[in-house]
Amino acid sequence: MLPRFPHDAVPAGPFLLRPATEDDVDAIARACADPEIARFIPAIPVPYTAGDARDYVTEIAPELWRTGGAALAVTDPAAGGAWLGNFSLKPPDVRGNTEIGYLVAPWARRRGVATVAARALTEWAFQHGAHRVELLADLSNTPSQRVAMAAGYRREGVQRGAMPRRDGGRDDLVMFARLATDPGTPQRSYLPDLPGGALSDGVVRLEPITPDDADAYQAMMSEPDVLARSVPPQAPDPEETLYRSHCTGTWWLAGERAELGVRDAATGEFAGHIQLMQVNPLLGQAMIGYSLAGRFRGRGFMTRAVNLLCEWAFTHTSLHRIVAGTAPDNIPSHRVLRRAGFEQEALFKELLQQLDGTRHDDLQWVRMREVAPTSSPGALTGHRPRVPGDR
Repeated sequence: MLPRFPHDAVPAGPFLLRPATEDDVDAIARACADPEIARFIPAIPVPYTAGDARDYVTEIAPELWRTGGAALAVTDPAAGGAWLGNFSLKPPDVRGNTEIGYLVAPWARRRGVATVAARALTEWAFQHGAHRVELLADLSNTPSQRVAMAAGYRREGVQRGAMPRRDGGRDDLVMFARLATDPGTPQRSYLPDLPGGALSDGVVRLEPITPDDADAYQAMMSEPDVLARSVPPQAPDPEETLYRSHCTGTWWLAGERAELGVRDAATGEFAGHIQLMQVNPLLGQAMIGYSLAGRFRGRGFMTRAVNLLCEWAFTHTSLHRIVAGTAPDNIPSHRVLRRAGFEQEALFKELLQQLDGTRHDDLQWVRMREVAPTSSPGALTGHRPRVPGDR
């Protein structure tokens, strides 16, 4: 049986969700003039007028209710019921699943409005028969992805090319969902945010890659000596580089990888790239990789960058091992790793395939978390699996 949502007000902590009224028109029109709302909700008219807001209140929202969905305004009772945003549930699909959508006014952000309201509306939907509520966020919309995770939604993957853009292109959407049987526990990334948004030792600064870095990254990766050490050894497609830069936030929130620009702390110039990838919480291991533009070499930048990233990872995650791979003849990279506390661990024969079909060896390095020695000698035991009958 498909859920049917009543025209109820929904308490949401210090806020209240209730059906929109014509008193909300001016505030809706003012909020929907925000470029970020227009960017991530392509169906919104641009420019957005009071007439568009009135159409939403008098036609679009009532149609949602009529077809089995719900359309509610989130308001602030402490401010006389001031409108703060719109939240909706789409009519259930043929499988009985519904989708939550929302927008929050620019002046109401960073107050927890979206998270509190999304959680309250989701739980209200479950109370009225919904089994699964989905939340879709643009690949570049990391604030919305954070809302989903904080409201107890689990990330399920990426829908490629699912959202039409105003210019005729299509964007990817990140899929989140909650089931009525889920505990609703806030989801946290294995990779926490950088303190203050960056890591710096005063000489270099590491910050997440953004689309503004795409041209500098592309130029660096096209330098012949950088290209020769890349896997695979070919310059990336510029469109792929731009796409990767849009993925930085969602990869980070998913706990999959950290993609960082290495900057000259004095000038802010993009000097290189460093990444923490192949993050495996079960093994407590990740891999580090890096490249530095030629004109910044010889200044110790990459050694500093590797140290900063490793120290952050060991301090703020449970990683125990960070590994790196180099060509056996890449002496400059060997020096970087040694200075950053890495040791040679293994040689993998013919691991890396080249464009000409030949395969090259990979020399693996490792840096491990420093563990304080135990005060009890008896605690030092060899590992062996337990079998039935062990005591």
